[in-house]
Amino acid sequence: MSEISAQTIEPGRVASLGLRLRALARRSPTAAIGAGLVLFFALLAIFAPLIAPHDPLQANPYEVLKPPSWQFWLGTDSAGMDVFSRIVHGSRLAFGIAVPAVLIAIGIGVPLGLVAGYRGGILDEAILRTTDALRIFPSIILALAIVAATGNSLAKIVFVIGLVDAPIFVRVVRAEVLTLRSSGFVEAAVAAGNPMRRILFIHILPNAIKGALAQSAVRLAWAIRVSATLAFVGVGVQPPTPEWGAMIRQGAEQMVTGDWWVALFPGVALVLLVLGFNMSGDAVQDWLDPRRKGKAS
Repeated sequence: MSEISAQTIEPGRVASLGLRLRALARRSPTAAIGAGLVLFFALLAIFAPLIAPHDPLQANPYEVLKPPSWQFWLGTDSAGMDVFSRIVHGSRLAFGIAVPAVLIAIGIGVPLGLVAGYRGGILDEAILRTTDALRIFPSIILALAIVAATGNSLAKIVFVIGLVDAPIFVRVVRAEVLTLRSSGFVEAAVAAGNPMRRILFIHILPNAIKGALAQSAVRLAWAIRVSATLAFVGVGVQPPTPEWGAMIRQGAEQMVTGDWWVALFPGVALVLLVLGFNMSGDAVQDWLDPRRKGKAS
């Protein structure tokens, strides 16, 4: 009986999900396009070994700078490596850098924003002045300087991008906490004798985290841009690792000789993924922020 009910319920759930996706596409075509782009590259990253027709690190001196063809769909680079296979595997590195970096930024920025907004006073000023000091410099230049000084290992690149981006989440969460700390449920929690740790993480955090989550998609796009920029200028991920920024840098040297495909196709992939995150970011903000929904309607 349980098997029969499971079989009858499952198609209904799938149909309901399909209806919701179609409703989302009708309500916000921009969000649907953005989500489609992100999903496309996510699938490339997950199934990269199955999709890529060649080894992305295999150099072939007999196939140097071959134009797009049936054998090499997007051509080869100056080392004879397949550009399409490297783009596919590069999507893994794009997500592998951006997602942990944003999680680090959230892990640093959210607790600091909670404490700064709730405690106020000198502690609030100290946290704000520290984050302001990080924001004085352009983020990409600051990340470039730190990576150049500390080393360009993948772990350090991820941590530096997350650290540089943390002030955004500090500001967003602090602003939410400032409006929530005088709410009735917070005053009731204080009157009940709850410790500050419980008030912050049990009562305030679930209501203050929405703004940070709404920023996450946009910050993922920013992290991908920064990692590609670092690789392009030579202080990020180094060749022959299939990273889009490093591939664009390598291909830029070939543009003068007419070998345009080496730089063009990784650049298109980078633009599309960043565009997908930015377009879907607006939808995430509308979904998590009822005030934006009201304005949109």
